[in-house]
Amino acid sequence: MQFQDWLRSLRFSGGDSKSEVDNLKTLLPSLPSSFSLSSIIGLGALASLTTYWLVTRPRPIQPPCDLQAQSIPVQGDQSCRRSALLKDDNLLEFYYEDTKTVYDMFQRGLQIAGNGPCLGFRKPGEPYQWISYTEVAERAQVLGSGLLAKGCKPNPQQYVGIFAQNRPEWVITELACYTFSMALVPLYDTLGLEAMVHILKLAEISMVVCDKEDKAESLLKIKEKGVTPALSCLVLFNPFSAALLERGRKCGVEILQLSQIMVRSNINPPKPQDLAVVCFTSGTTGNVTDQQTPQTLLTVSMFCHGARVGFYQGDISLLMDDIKTLKPTFFPVVPRLLNRIYDKILGSVTSPLRRAILHYAVRRKQAELSSGVVRNNSLWDRLIFNKIQASLGGNLRFILTASAPISPTVLSFLRATLGCLIFEGYGQTECTAGCTFSMPGDWSAGHVGAPLPCAMVKLTDIPDMNYYAKNGEGEICIRGHSVFRGYLKDEERTGEALDADGWLHTGDVGQWLPNGTLRIVDRKKHIFKLSQGEYIAPEKIENVYTRCVAVLQVFVHGDSLQSHLIGVVVPDPEVFVDWAKERGIVGSYEELCQNPDVKKAVLEDMTAVGKEAGLKSFEQVKDLYLHPEMFSVSNGLLTPTLKSKRVDLRRVFSEQIAQMYSKSSV
Repeated sequence: MQFQDWLRSLRFSGGDSKSEVDNLKTLLPSLPSSFSLSSIIGLGALASLTTYWLVTRPRPIQPPCDLQAQSIPVQGDQSCRRSALLKDDNLLEFYYEDTKTVYDMFQRGLQIAGNGPCLGFRKPGEPYQWISYTEVAERAQVLGSGLLAKGCKPNPQQYVGIFAQNRPEWVITELACYTFSMALVPLYDTLGLEAMVHILKLAEISMVVCDKEDKAESLLKIKEKGVTPALSCLVLFNPFSAALLERGRKCGVEILQLSQIMVRSNINPPKPQDLAVVCFTSGTTGNVTDQQTPQTLLTVSMFCHGARVGFYQGDISLLMDDIKTLKPTFFPVVPRLLNRIYDKILGSVTSPLRRAILHYAVRRKQAELSSGVVRNNSLWDRLIFNKIQASLGGNLRFILTASAPISPTVLSFLRATLGCLIFEGYGQTECTAGCTFSMPGDWSAGHVGAPLPCAMVKLTDIPDMNYYAKNGEGEICIRGHSVFRGYLKDEERTGEALDADGWLHTGDVGQWLPNGTLRIVDRKKHIFKLSQGEYIAPEKIENVYTRCVAVLQVFVHGDSLQSHLIGVVVPDPEVFVDWAKERGIVGSYEELCQNPDVKKAVLEDMTAVGKEAGLKSFEQVKDLYLHPEMFSVSNGLLTPTLKSKRVDLRRVFSEQIAQMYSKSSV
């Protein structure tokens, strides 16, 4: 079956139940005349039950390819593979021949949905309000026209900044740029002042669209220092004060409200080869130019099919209420959120009997999963899992998790309890977010699926870490239509990432499994040596330790002057107090973090989980510090994509690190 044909035919159940019912009907007239009325009634009841079962019985999803051969070697090279959904080694470039740009994707959705809902938002305590596809297209055209009226040029060398929280106006601004072939440059306050200055200067940004006054003030602060001479105009979504207007006038920046630049001119759509987005990666001044960011990829994929996209209110504490109100069918999440859901479910079941029933129900649903059946209407769903599913709106059909590894235990558990398709993907911004994706029908865990039809994936030797492609292990490299064109105005770093043959070197270490799927096993970029010469990949170890019930976040540290590892652990505030109480230790969250007996218990638990996961002795932390505050974007310890900022973590905890190592040397 071809890739396109299979996608069109994918559904939750298959088979012709109508023909099965018709076959039952043909049997009924042949009953013997000696049957009593009660026998006929009884047989009729049995037939009705049988008919109901035939119609409603669970059916497995039909996979689009042989699940034991999900990828194919390219030209006989076992280390280089492509999707089994392709007929040959020619990679998929466009799914629809008339849809070749992000602008085209929205236009396709507009043709499908017309006046149907597109972008949703809500106020506290109110239902979602929707902006139609037609209105979004209209607003994008007049906003883009307004940007041209303020001096922007309709070409991909025109970089327009957007400095705002996720909301409908963000997407409208994005589409406004695409409508007139301009390139979008997303800005985030979590990047920090130095990175913001770097971005504005490098891209020579003259126009930035903001949501609120405080963001405009931070840009004016940079302008006032005289380091961003190109910046000349700010456009705000929200109303602003006269003081802001005056401050802008003094430093040569025109400040306007969105409604002030809404005019109309003829559109100038982009070509397939035109740049769409310049995405600056978090935590550094590493500057990625790319066709699409992961967020853009997800939203425009929804638009392409006329779907509606709802935004949260902007307050993370109200996120679960927004989800319940929106009742989404598709939910992209980071593994960290799925881990929290998993911990919360287990933490809410305290009695041994209820926990035994929960695990039995999970095993029964997992048995169905192993045969390819995914559903949310089983007996166990009605009796046990319906409240869990209702907490996420009750309509979920499809969850996508990416950006970091997820524990196979958590993934299998949630596939059973949530009763929906959960796919795992792998990729980076440099390859337009994704290059592998788990295959429908394959509900095993511990891998990130097979290559997508748009990319080839190969593994290359890393001799220092003893990984060799001939053994099916090595650095993951990607080539295909989704790979970026390079880093903005940085040929040196572009040459480091892209080799002469166009392969993107990811820095991640992968392993091909016998069924043609890829497993992420290590990380090349953050490795270091201990004093005895052993190589350490801290992110791999951290991913293992976060499986501990009491551990929410962990930072593993070591260096070449030390013979062992130490760690900084943030206990999970939702379960930590009860977890300690089960071990006979009582206290507040902060008190427990300072209790040496609690630290010993956490360390023992981490060591046990590490041993079970196959960590070697030198990969286990020998001491740790319990920290009572989460690593977050706001305190500068996480990137906007929720990855650890290792340099900053080392700096913030330098005193604790020194104390732990000084104790071990005494």
